[in-house]
Amino acid sequence: MMRRWLSYLFIVPIFLGLTACEAAPPQSVGDAAPQQTEVATIPDDPDPALWVVKDEDTTIYLFGTVHILKPGLTWFDEAVKEAFDASDELVIEMIEPDPAAMMKIVNDMAIDRTGVPLRDKLSEEDRADYEAALTSLNLPVAAFDPLKPWFASVSLSLVPLMKSGYDTNSGVEDALTSRAKARNMKIIGLETPEQQLGFFDNLPEDVQIRFLNFNVDTIDDMADGMENMVAHWANANITALAELMNAGLEEKILYETLLSNRNANWAVWVDERMDQPGTVFMAVGAGHLAGETSLQAQLKKRGLKTKRVKY
Repeated sequence: MMRRWLSYLFIVPIFLGLTACEAAPPQSVGDAAPQQTEVATIPDDPDPALWVVKDEDTTIYLFGTVHILKPGLTWFDEAVKEAFDASDELVIEMIEPDPAAMMKIVNDMAIDRTGVPLRDKLSEEDRADYEAALTSLNLPVAAFDPLKPWFASVSLSLVPLMKSGYDTNSGVEDALTSRAKARNMKIIGLETPEQQLGFFDNLPEDVQIRFLNFNVDTIDDMADGMENMVAHWANANITALAELMNAGLEEKILYETLLSNRNANWAVWVDERMDQPGTVFMAVGAGHLAGETSLQAQLKKRGLKTKRVKY
């Protein structure tokens, strides 16, 4: 399971806002958990949103993904399948290395070398809440002591999802990559594993700890929150996805590091790729295609117009 955690990382920030209530003012990661909202319904026939940007000889489809799903969702059909089948290249956030290489990268970056156990970095009250959360998940309270706070937060968040039926092997990227390999398509990664881990690892420790504390406070809502996010994705409710992201990343450094800066970088990639002929299927986390600093918004700044594919 360890090798799948990296693919899961960029779902976790969404959890910070999964329970945000519309009437409440913006809250930072360190604030108390807001009240839970009603969970949306996943349709029998999911139709996630799809966009396209094109010129005379280049077409790039933009598809928002969810990195972990329950098995059985039939999202790969209709316009999504048609766009993928018409493409020569698959572009994803990161190409996952082999398990041994992935384990080494995780060990190098996620293990705390200071010798200070994670729980000793928490206040007395936060430590008690953290230990209670681990106990509620049937985990030893010392389970993540050797880890840095950001990776402990990611690990902790994954457990309730696995218990509720989500499968790390059922993510959108896995399905697309398997199909691309079967067709001998060219597969491109926008970022390296070291870069993706580094986005979290380079956060100041106090931000990492607030990130962990918030996830502890909302641990009981994780499964419903994920169900809500998947439902909005499956219903192509982009506005709701944007609200989840914005509510979850009120802390500026998190928002810029995990969303807006990466979207700006990817817009440069798309702009440069438009100079080459061909058809590309670009699949990145759904949160990157929603909100004021979305990839589409960044492309607009560069004079590239994206169009929603209706189906």
